[in-house]
Amino acid sequence: MIITKKHLSRRTLLRGFGATLALPLLDGMVPALSALAKTAAAGTRRMAVIYTPNGMMMPNWTPKGEGAAFEWSPILSGLAPYRDQVSIISGLADKYGWPQGDEGTGDHARAAATFLTGVHVKKTEGADIRGGVSMDQIAARTLAQETQLASLELALESVEFLGACDSGYSCAYANTIAWRSPTTPLPMENDPRAVFERLFGGSDSTDAAARAARIARERSILDSVTTRVRELDRSLGTKDRVKMNEYLDAVRDVERRIQMAESQSVRELPVVERPAGIPATFEEHARLMFDLLVLAFQTDMTRVSTFMLGREVSARAYPEVGVPDAHHPTSHHQNDPEKLNKLEKINVFHLKQFTYFLERMKQTADGDGSLLDHACLLYGSGISDSNIHMHDNLPLVLAGGANGRLQGGRHLVYPKDTPVTNLFINMLDLLGVPVDRLGDSTGRLQGLTDL
Repeated sequence: MIITKKHLSRRTLLRGFGATLALPLLDGMVPALSALAKTAAAGTRRMAVIYTPNGMMMPNWTPKGEGAAFEWSPILSGLAPYRDQVSIISGLADKYGWPQGDEGTGDHARAAATFLTGVHVKKTEGADIRGGVSMDQIAARTLAQETQLASLELALESVEFLGACDSGYSCAYANTIAWRSPTTPLPMENDPRAVFERLFGGSDSTDAAARAARIARERSILDSVTTRVRELDRSLGTKDRVKMNEYLDAVRDVERRIQMAESQSVRELPVVERPAGIPATFEEHARLMFDLLVLAFQTDMTRVSTFMLGREVSARAYPEVGVPDAHHPTSHHQNDPEKLNKLEKINVFHLKQFTYFLERMKQTADGDGSLLDHACLLYGSGISDSNIHMHDNLPLVLAGGANGRLQGGRHLVYPKDTPVTNLFINMLDLLGVPVDRLGDSTGRLQGLTDL
């Protein structure tokens, strides 16, 4: 080990661009450390996946009829104003939502964890969790080259207030649908203030002067870090140089994002004040988070997002729509008419938040159309019949125009047990991120797009 007196603080941080940079621990720093106390182009494609937990009241979800002649079901009727840009998809399945071998219970954990990956998860309550890479993160790897944030993961529930998770499964499986790697599930942020700060840093608003001041501060910090790293680099050993090169890759990525922010700083944005925190009601919370997601798309901060309206096994009650009972027990209705009625109210209420998002996307100009015209949005769940944890015939809605490549106004019914990952292959195609296979996929869905 090379012993030096050099010191570069590991607590040098860059915030506001989805980045936190701290110098890596170098062999040569140990003694010193121990002594210390673009404007988005027209037609830019974006994707969001909105997940609703605990399954659905399927008889009142599934439309009557197929193709363009379908009739709206009671739960889906709120989508009628967006018929031309909405397709209902039936018949798709997540086979790894079902128990494998002698796994037994755990349908909720598996439903969320496998929904976007199509990969069987390891049954464990420990830290040795294992799943797959989710389709949103496959898209993010490519699209992140054009944005400041690779992706945005949002939720309306905090893990701090969750009750019991599925027996035998880590809560990490039910708490997110986004997986960066087979061992790295991404946390979902439920605090609007934290989301705002991730998008726009410590500024109190999106006002142009506040943004310019923030970018200048970030640039100053980055310049200081770069200069000090170069000074240190001259005296490093071979092993430390490898670590430093990896660190500098991260620095260069932050520099790229700062340059992008500078080039976008002249763009006129709606002035939005930093939220104070989590609103009192579910609907206010949901709409504020959707507003922030629309703003993230509008400013081209990111082009990929996942959003959980609730986590699996959610015990949230909805007294505002006449359901004072916890969601999860209500979903196991055992065909009791009163519970079925309450479950339908929850399903309708969740979909209402999605329609609010559609309207905001429709009303937000983007190039030669609207954000909705250029987006590919998926709404659905990894469980169909909530009473008995079914993972076939998943309830799914595909919305948006994807630059004219998605035709709406249809109820598309695919053969039983067609992998839902086939749909994700199509969606990645629409984003310009083609892949040959994802999880248990067997090919692309026919008749969905013009591909």
